[in-house]
Amino acid sequence: MSSLVSRFSFSDGVITTAPHPDPSDEMALGAGWIDLQVNGAWGKDFTSDPSSIWEVGARLPETGVTAFLPTIISAPYEVADTAIEVLHSGPPAGYRGAQPIGLHIEGPWISPEWSGAHNPEHLRGPDIEVARRWAVSGVVKMVTIAPELEDAPVVAALLAARGVVVSAGHSDADFTTATSALQGSWTSVTHLFNQMTPFHHRAPGMVGAALLSNRACGVIVDGVHADPAAVELAWRHLGPDRMCLVTDSIAATGLGEGTYLLGDVEVAVSGDGPRIGTGDLAGSTLTMDRALANLVRWTGSTLEQALDAASLVPARMIGATDRGRLAPGFRGDIVVLDHDLHLVETIIGGEVVYRSKKG
Repeated sequence: MSSLVSRFSFSDGVITTAPHPDPSDEMALGAGWIDLQVNGAWGKDFTSDPSSIWEVGARLPETGVTAFLPTIISAPYEVADTAIEVLHSGPPAGYRGAQPIGLHIEGPWISPEWSGAHNPEHLRGPDIEVARRWAVSGVVKMVTIAPELEDAPVVAALLAARGVVVSAGHSDADFTTATSALQGSWTSVTHLFNQMTPFHHRAPGMVGAALLSNRACGVIVDGVHADPAAVELAWRHLGPDRMCLVTDSIAATGLGEGTYLLGDVEVAVSGDGPRIGTGDLAGSTLTMDRALANLVRWTGSTLEQALDAASLVPARMIGATDRGRLAPGFRGDIVVLDHDLHLVETIIGGEVVYRSKKG
């Protein structure tokens, strides 16, 4: 274990004592990163194969992720039901990886005009009976819903009342509708800028409503989904209290160019990012360590602020009150970085589960 982490003490995976920061340290410490939007990685796609959640989770510490929300995109309801059962069944014996702390169901309650890479055949209107089933599942933590859809406010209110985060995204909502939603049951925004009504000076759309709200927003900081200048603009409005780094990673993550599946849609990955035949982006191949380094480089964020965007903000968004800080009583999930922001070690529950070969 690194000398920095050895200064901590743990009990049952929880921090009992933590050192004070020392500016002279050669390495930097942060709370383990929490990714609220992971579709898959290393050749595995959760929507087409929910059982692969544990296989991907075992490797996510290589990117600094210690907890995540496996994300199921628009598909028949049975797919989400299967994913729920995968989490209920628990990890395989000897599992040492990032913890899937709930599901993010992104669709099918989204706009046909802004469905992106989601198969339009699977889109549905919000269903209150399905929402009830998800709300009592114990593992559905976030549902992305387009607020302009019929019955969306009723379904969103039901989910929110049961503690499920309702996120606005893949939406054709105008500024007024989006503003109303973000003042009500919708408490976050799914991948700001992407697949939603854009900002125009006479029609601010969902982007304008999101930036002017007090809600946290997921942002894919890869330079493809949003230009670095747009990331800086978002940072100036959101800051370290509302910016949430997400990867939206797909099966191609960690593997490179080629053809992959996102749900049942074929995705071609090249230097221009993952795209379907229409040219729409289809998730990303971003990893959280790269997202954090990009945020610092493009916005002037301090390292401490960027670390919060990858840990404390997502923890607060989903009510994970035992994560996101390096303090007694919090989970012993820690990342160790060098001065170039390269990941050196990932610690989960007080145990080193990944160590860079360069570390």
